[in-house]
Amino acid sequence: MPSYEDALEDFEGLNTQVLGISVDSVPSHEAWQKSIGGITYPLLSDFHPQGAVTDAYGVRHEKGMSERALFIVDKEGIIQFIDVHPISELPENDEIFNELAKLENK
Repeated sequence: MPSYEDALEDFEGLNTQVLGISVDSVPSHEAWQKSIGGITYPLLSDFHPQGAVTDAYGVRHEKGMSERALFIVDKEGIIQFIDVHPISELPENDEIFNELAKLENK
């Protein structure tokens, strides 16, 4: 997620809003942000009821946390792209930028 912070201007240039979400609590998010020097985009806590959003999007890992998943939701609220990675892998920003560019050109 720090790589999204580094590329925030590029995301904004594609008329997008980056959001992070996890089943961690707000204090956990605050501690994590502080440990990496801060995040300026919103981080959402899916802590209570735990995993309600994670479950709604179908990305709960068998160990209880959310998978590392990317969703592009358009302005009408329709999911246009889903990519789920193993928790140990970081997705490439180029992949998400390619998908955003496709939507921009529609």
